[in-house]
Amino acid sequence: MPVRDLAGRRIAIVGASGALGSLLARRLVDEGARLLLVGRDEQRLRALGIDAPTVVADLGDATAGDRVAAAATEHLGGLDGVVNAAGIAAFGSLVDTPDEVIEEVFTTNVIGPAFLLRRLLPLLQESKGFVVNLSAILAERPMAGMGVYAASKAAMTCLDRALASELRRASVSVLDVRPPHTETGLADRPIHGTAPRLPQGLEPQVVADRIVRAIAAGDTELASDAFTSGD
Repeated sequence: MPVRDLAGRRIAIVGASGALGSLLARRLVDEGARLLLVGRDEQRLRALGIDAPTVVADLGDATAGDRVAAAATEHLGGLDGVVNAAGIAAFGSLVDTPDEVIEEVFTTNVIGPAFLLRRLLPLLQESKGFVVNLSAILAERPMAGMGVYAASKAAMTCLDRALASELRRASVSVLDVRPPHTETGLADRPIHGTAPRLPQGLEPQVVADRIVRAIAAGDTELASDAFTSGD
């Protein structure tokens, strides 16, 4: 049974113009949430057709969180949740992966989200809200040829578990999401290398629906098998 009514909840969607982020945004709108859309491309954010304030920001910019916090306060009067669906992929062996690619993957997938959350946590502590971070099945089962990408996702899951303990007394919940391969197209547009042969992935809408159910249920973990177990 849902323990969190999403109607009226003030939620920032980071990576809102992406394949999964846009679906999550629309599902949350259907639940009555009030959104703040965050992404790198203003035109793509506006093309979503969602009536919500926007923030154009790159996670690599440590001040992005300051702008998101300011916009949430100005337009929504605060923040009840943040869903981070932003991310990039890179493939190839470690020895063949350039230094700048390794740095960009960790900046976007780990360091940037940490920068962001440092600045949003005061608002979430005030509202006793929630954090949702999209990790991946690779945090559980790393693959050859995907070491850097897998390591960034494992780092995110590690951060989420530590945050869950740190924020327990503040009544802020942390949901770590580790979906199996999903047909978002991310594997077809890596910043480096070519994806290894992957099994047929899940439909993005199925993944988005499952994540929103987990948010409403107040779950703190959504492991890869939760997407195929029929829960």
